[in-house]
Amino acid sequence: MLKTISLLGVNLSRVNPVLAVRQICEWVREKQRTYVCVAPVATLVDAKRNPAYAAAVNAAGMVTPDGMPVVWLAKARGCRDIERTYGPDLLLEVCNHGQDLGLRHFFYGGTEDTLQKLEQRLLGSYPQILIVGSYAPPFRAGIWQEEKQVIDRINSSAADIVWVGLGSPKQDFWMELHRPLLNASVIVGAGAAFDFCSGAKPQAPRWMRDSGLEWFFRLCTEPGRLWKRYLIGNSLFLIYVIQDSFKKSPNL
Repeated sequence: MLKTISLLGVNLSRVNPVLAVRQICEWVREKQRTYVCVAPVATLVDAKRNPAYAAAVNAAGMVTPDGMPVVWLAKARGCRDIERTYGPDLLLEVCNHGQDLGLRHFFYGGTEDTLQKLEQRLLGSYPQILIVGSYAPPFRAGIWQEEKQVIDRINSSAADIVWVGLGSPKQDFWMELHRPLLNASVIVGAGAAFDFCSGAKPQAPRWMRDSGLEWFFRLCTEPGRLWKRYLIGNSLFLIYVIQDSFKKSPNL
């Protein structure tokens, strides 16, 4: 059982990239069925505002600290052992480590073009990787239960890990809904990993990711789509953290 810390109602796993990869591979080896959420600031904010979403995230076997502000908050609350466990890096590390273990990967989400580019890049970097299938669903605004033939397609691939690239909160609700229907041991919500790892979208330089400025880079590259998430969401995050700090203070 992974240790956790509650941040704004989300049970964040006290993990680092090495521990997260090891845990996913162990779940596959033991054939345990669970799912993994990656939690940037937006996940904590959305979970705070939506109890159903908080329940979906907290039902995961692991909730990784995907953003640096989340890591800083956890460290400020006493978790010195936690490190950023970022969706794109997690995908690449599991794919790399899984070569020796014979892990079978299925990719769900994105577009056909993105999935094709992702497969080409992964095969180029990890020649022994076993990619057993992929599927780009049509765009849907809400939450849906996938058609039976798609579920059968994923299950017939005998995938060990299903990577889901729908973006949050959609992918987290999708994993909660489909976990009982899928045979794969682990489902991982990969966020924007498909876009970044395939080269479909530019990724912030490492120094910006490490200094907590990735949000600014992404806002500059996709302002029309992301301004609410970052300008409003980040402001709400600060408000919620301050409110939570007052609640925890023994002097108030």
